[in-house]
Amino acid sequence: MQEFSSKYDPKETEEKVYETWEKSGFFNPDVCVEKGVTPKNAEIFSMVLPPPNVTGTLHIGHAFEDTLQDIVVRYARMQGKRTLWIPGTDHAAIATQSKVEKEILKNEGKSRHDLGREAFLRRVNEFAKASHDTIVRQVKRLGSSLDWSREAYTLDEQRNFGVRTAFKKMYDLGLIYRGDRIVNWDPKMQTTVSDDEVEWLEEKIPFYYLKYGPFTIATARPETKFGDKYVVMHPDDERYKKYKDGEKLQLEWINGPVTATVIKDPVIDMEFGTGVMTITPWHDMTDFEIAMRHNLTMEQTIDLNGRLLPIAGEFAGQHIKNARSVVAEKLQKKGLLVKTENNYTHRVATNSRGGNIIEPQIMKQWFVAVNKPFRSGFFKKTTLKELMREAVASGKVRITPERFEKIYFHWIDNLRDWCISRQIWFGHRIPVWYKGEEIYAGIEAPTGEGWEQDPDTLDTWFSSALWPFSTLGWPKETKDLTTYFPNSLMAPGYEILFLWVARMILTSGVLLNEIPFRTVLIHGIVRDSKGRKFSKSLGNGIDPLVLADTYGADALRMALIIGAAPGNDIKFDEQRVKGYRNFSTKIWNIARFISMNKPESADPARVDINNRREIQELAALKKEVTAYIESFDFHLAGEKIYHYIWHTLADKIVEAEKKVLRDGSEQEKLTSDALLEKLFLDSLKLLHPFMPFVTETVWQEFRPGTILMVEKW
Repeated sequence: MQEFSSKYDPKETEEKVYETWEKSGFFNPDVCVEKGVTPKNAEIFSMVLPPPNVTGTLHIGHAFEDTLQDIVVRYARMQGKRTLWIPGTDHAAIATQSKVEKEILKNEGKSRHDLGREAFLRRVNEFAKASHDTIVRQVKRLGSSLDWSREAYTLDEQRNFGVRTAFKKMYDLGLIYRGDRIVNWDPKMQTTVSDDEVEWLEEKIPFYYLKYGPFTIATARPETKFGDKYVVMHPDDERYKKYKDGEKLQLEWINGPVTATVIKDPVIDMEFGTGVMTITPWHDMTDFEIAMRHNLTMEQTIDLNGRLLPIAGEFAGQHIKNARSVVAEKLQKKGLLVKTENNYTHRVATNSRGGNIIEPQIMKQWFVAVNKPFRSGFFKKTTLKELMREAVASGKVRITPERFEKIYFHWIDNLRDWCISRQIWFGHRIPVWYKGEEIYAGIEAPTGEGWEQDPDTLDTWFSSALWPFSTLGWPKETKDLTTYFPNSLMAPGYEILFLWVARMILTSGVLLNEIPFRTVLIHGIVRDSKGRKFSKSLGNGIDPLVLADTYGADALRMALIIGAAPGNDIKFDEQRVKGYRNFSTKIWNIARFISMNKPESADPARVDINNRREIQELAALKKEVTAYIESFDFHLAGEKIYHYIWHTLADKIVEAEKKVLRDGSEQEKLTSDALLEKLFLDSLKLLHPFMPFVTETVWQEFRPGTILMVEKW
C-alpha cells in the first residue's frame, strides 16, 4: 500500500479516476459479462439519460438529475445486474435555432434568410457540436457512469431513420394527419409551438366592459373583436332565457352594424363577468372549440406577423400591441365602452423557448390525433388518449411519487391533438413530399421528378418521444433492443411529465406494442437558498463545474442529494458543498489512520471478527441503506451512511481502537486492524454510489488491482 498524502485533493484524483473507469470498460455491460464481472444470465437494469439540450452548458439542475441517476446505476451494477445507462444529447430544435439566430443577428446583423437554409444549418450544427462536446466533458466531470460506446444524438442518422419510420407508421395508421386547426403561433419566430411549450405569465392590464347590442361583454383584448359575430351564453342562465339559440340580432359594433347570432353552450362560466361573451374563433382555443361544436364560420383578424387585417377597417396594418388603446378609444367615442377596470390580472401565453407572445391562428399543420380509434396489439382497439391513460392506470408503468399520477391523468383527459409541424429549419424534416395535389409520406423520398419535400420540421418532442427505444437501435431488431427494452427506469423532472414522459408512452405503445419503461421516478427542481429559480436575470446562477473544481464532484453530489426527497424541489446552498468537502477529507483521514497503524504482520485470515458487535451493527445499516435506495429515498440512504462514517466509525470506533493499536498485544492489534479495515471498506461500498471518486481512490489503495465500481454490494 502506498503512503497516503497528508491531504486529499479531488483536483488531482477525480479526473484520473474517471479515466480508470473508462479504460476498464465496465460502463459497458457487455464488457462486464465478457470479463466475468457480471453473470451472463444476470438480471437486466437499463436506463437512458434524459438528453440535455445542445444549447449551451449544463446547469445545477442537470448536475442533480445526473447524480440521482448515477446513484441508481452504480447501485444496480454493484448488485451484479447487467446494467446499461445510455448517454445522449437533444438537438432541441426551436431552442437551438433561436439561440444561433440571435447570435448571428447580434454579431453580423443578418437573419437566417440572409444566409439561406444550407448555410444557416451548417452554422447551427457547428454550434450544436461545440455545445455537445462541452456537455460530455461536464457529464464525465460529475462522475456519471454512462456507456459512451452507445452514445446517441436525437438528430443523428440512426435517430433520423427512426423518426421517419415512426412518422410513416403513424401516418399509415391514420394517427398523423394534415388539417386546418387552431395552433399556438409565435409571430416573432414565425413558427407554431406545442400546447405544453406555452408558458403563461400574469400581467396587470385594463379590463373592458363593452356594449354588444342588449348585452354587456367583458374582455381584456378589444383589439381582437372586429370579427366577433356570435354571442354565447349558458343554456341554463336565467338572465338570458328570453334569447333563443340561433337567434339573430342587429347591433352596432366597432366599425358599424353587424348581425350577431346567439349561441347557447354549457362551457360558459355564468359567474365570470356578465355570463355572456362574444367569441373570436380564429384566435382563441376555447372559442375555436365552441365554433367547431356549433359549425360556426370563422374569420381571421390578425395576420401571421401580428398585425390587424382589413377586417379591422381604419386599424388595418397596426400591430396588435399598439392597437388596444386606440380601439378602446373608438369604442368609448361610439358609446360602446361601459366601464374599464384597471389592474386586472390577465394570463398571457408566451413561447417558453424565447418569451415571445403567442397569437393563436388557424393554420394547415401536421397533427397527431389523440382521440381517433386504432388497432393496437398492446391494448387492442383504442385511442392514444386511452393508451397513455391505461399504461399507468393498469400499473404497467409506475409513476413515483404517486401524487404525480393524478396530475398525469388530468393532463391526459384534457389533451388536444398534438401539432407536430414547426416552421423552422433545424430539426427532422417532415418526411412528406408534394406534387400538385398528390401527397406522398415515406421513409425515403419518392422516385420521379417534380416532388417537393414539406419545408417544415418536426416538433423536438417527436424525436425525443422515441428515445427509450431509438437509442437501442429501433426500428432495427437489434440485440440491444431485445435485451434492454423496456427500460427499467426513467428519471425526469416533473416539468416534463407531459412534454416527454406521456409521449414516450404514446410512441412506444403504438410502434412497439409495449411500455417504454417500468418505473418513472419524478424529481423536483433545484432552486437557490431562497427558493427562487436559477436565472440570468436574478444573477443567482451557479456553474456546477466551478463547484466541482473548487470542492470536488463528490461534495457537490452529496450536497445535491441529501435533503432532496423524491418529487420535491431542492433549496441549494453552496455552504453545504463546503461541508461535504470536509466529509471527503474525513474519509481520507480514516484511510490514512488505518494505513499508518497497520501491524507489520497483519493477515486478515488469522483473525475472526464476525461476532463483533460492530460488524452486526454495520450489517443492520447495510439492510437499512439498501431498503432506502430500493424505495428511491436516496436522501435518507446518503444521510445514514454519512452519519455512520463520521459519527460512528470515525468518532467512536476508530477512537476506541486507537488505544488498542498503540498499547495492545500483537493479536489484539491484528484484530483491531482487521475490524477497522472491514468496517471501513464495507462503508466505502455503501457510500460509493453517492461519492464515487474518493471511495474508488481509497479502495484501490487498500485493494490494488481491483475496481470498487464493480465490487458486490
